[in-house]
Amino acid sequence: MQMKDRQVLLTGGSGGLGIGVAKVLLAQGAKLTLPVRSSKSGESLKQNLSAAERIEVVISDLNNESSVTQLVDNMERVDALVHLVGGFSMGATHEYSFDDWEKDFALNVDTTFLLCKYSLAKMLKQGYGRIVTISSRGALQPGAKIAAYSASKAGVIALTQAIAEETKGTNITANIVLPSVIDTPKNREAMGAENAAQWVTPESLGGVIAFLVSEAAKDIRGAAIPVYGNT
Repeated sequence: MQMKDRQVLLTGGSGGLGIGVAKVLLAQGAKLTLPVRSSKSGESLKQNLSAAERIEVVISDLNNESSVTQLVDNMERVDALVHLVGGFSMGATHEYSFDDWEKDFALNVDTTFLLCKYSLAKMLKQGYGRIVTISSRGALQPGAKIAAYSASKAGVIALTQAIAEETKGTNITANIVLPSVIDTPKNREAMGAENAAQWVTPESLGGVIAFLVSEAAKDIRGAAIPVYGNT
């Protein structure tokens, strides 16, 4: 119960990855605030998670600054921010639309900035905090037809490492995890399940995240940690 009574703001909790990470954090004793886009998503999320007394589901638009401000302001504390929201896309660079490029950065970078900005402000006031963001292997090893995705995920690394530099000398840390392919139902549907045993499970990634938000990781700052499974 390393996180007993710690208040965690966990975004992206209703996805295949998010549910797995949420279960790990709940098992560690954390209390979770889970922003969702709709009440329907919130109900589905509650059905997939136990420990309902330690879960608060909040409808919020994470691309809207006022909505994010209200989300964070309404929390008594933010002991940890785990920002899982993001999206994958593909397309040859010479064919990729600027609208799709902007959507990738809005989803992967803009949401990270807004959640980190307001959570960090609260952490500085309370004198404690842990930030974990999700980038990707593609940010370090870009591949063909994932230029926008790789560039936006590289932005997540740069932003988080800048925060780590800004918070030196405090009891606030900021780190990044870099998963490869994650074993979620969506990825199995898109890619087939033949190699799924080699992929990273949500629970495995959740274990790395739980360590980074624990007291045991208090001296780790600005790390970009690869979690590649056997791929």
